[in-house]
Amino acid sequence: MDRLDNTIRPYAWGSTTAIPALLGTEPTGEPQAEMWLGAHPGAPSRTGRGSLAEVIDTDPERELGAASVAAFGPRLPFLLKILAAGAPLSLQVHPDLAQAEEGHADEERRGVPLDAPHRNYKDANHKPELLCALTEFDGLCGFRTPERTAGLLDGLGVPSLKPYADLLRAHPEEAALREVLTAILTADPEETTRTVTETAAACERLGGPYAPYADIARHHPGDPGVLAALLLNHVRLQPGEALYLGAGVPHAHLAGLGVEIMANSDNVLRCGLTPKHVDVPELLRVVRFASGDPGVQRPEASPDGEEVYDTPTDEFRLSRYVLPEGGATRDLTGPAAQILLCTAGTVRAGDHDLAPGGSVFVPAGEPAAVSGTGTVFRATVRV
Repeated sequence: MDRLDNTIRPYAWGSTTAIPALLGTEPTGEPQAEMWLGAHPGAPSRTGRGSLAEVIDTDPERELGAASVAAFGPRLPFLLKILAAGAPLSLQVHPDLAQAEEGHADEERRGVPLDAPHRNYKDANHKPELLCALTEFDGLCGFRTPERTAGLLDGLGVPSLKPYADLLRAHPEEAALREVLTAILTADPEETTRTVTETAAACERLGGPYAPYADIARHHPGDPGVLAALLLNHVRLQPGEALYLGAGVPHAHLAGLGVEIMANSDNVLRCGLTPKHVDVPELLRVVRFASGDPGVQRPEASPDGEEVYDTPTDEFRLSRYVLPEGGATRDLTGPAAQILLCTAGTVRAGDHDLAPGGSVFVPAGEPAAVSGTGTVFRATVRV
């Protein structure tokens, strides 16, 4: 197995302290938002044999396993991250596989450059995600029922929100959610700014269930995404709890430290809370206008101590082992490539001692024994 040296991305929304605290390093004063573990071309992990992307390209079947290559092609199908949100991320959705293939083909036909700010589809893949909290973690996930959201808007006492509340009560769920989100994103910018300002003040004054939206508004004053956020469920994960984010589900990470795994894609349609491009017609084509419980999950434990986070996605499978002091060595050898990430204690993986934030890449079929006292996450594929 190969020890990984991973890149930390300094996005503006990142926490200045969470990743340094995990790694036991001094903060730099700059945001440290994400540590990428994988072979994504944007920031592939480094090994003693070259970048992980180069290692895999040299012999995909040996590194990834024949079944993985047959199912997903000659690349690592997932990207693993440590994510540290110090401020709200953009409100966004991801396409399903058919939408991604169609959207990517259309932009290729029209000659939209890959680096164009208005490009929606950087690739032809979907981007399901799973976020597992390492600390208390706040986020938004999925639509609240129209009736509950209408009541929440009424409680703010902002007159310009009344038309949205009336729409939510006037139509069946799918139509109501679609009409209100469309109205929010296409309203006159000056009127929207006034409504957002009044709404933010009311959220600050009332607190309680409105507090998360007040914090969003402090970071994104005047942004129509503040109103869009009010349509969504607020979720607070406890350490070890996770959220699966499927296609078409609007969501945003707000604050906290977590382990995130996703299919290897860059496809994002934004709804707001960002200065980046918002393609309203394409967004409305991709969003699934249905309310529902966010589906907070805890892992399912197997007899050998593996705790698995269940998802319907084949491109990744995330699990963890909480290794007790004096416990037996665990054999994690598997038929596909895997990344092992320590998040607590000290774990020995093969010949490598891993402190929190330490990680290794294990080629398909290679021995993968782990021992020690701590927590190790295991990322692989479902084959």
